[in-house]
Amino acid sequence: MVEAKAIVQNKTGLHARPATIVVTESKKFKSNIFFKKGDKEVNIKSLLGLLSLAVKQGDEIVIKADGEDEREAVEVIKKLVENINE
Repeated sequence: MVEAKAIVQNKTGLHARPATIVVTESKKFKSNIFFKKGDKEVNIKSLLGLLSLAVKQGDEIVIKADGEDEREAVEVIKKLVENINE
């Protein structure tokens, strides 16, 4: 398992549109990918799960991946979360 921390920069957080982009990108990987915020952890291949975290601008999340492409998955999703502007 690989993990990294990221700070959400998008001014509206991960609401519907940016969350959809994250989910779509995560589905390109074979690994299971999770976001953890506080005590809650969700699979980001689920839009409803991701939206349930209510991630806002400035929130720190932990990105975790487990599987054959876990390292690449974490790198790509981290970069996306830090640079998404929707």
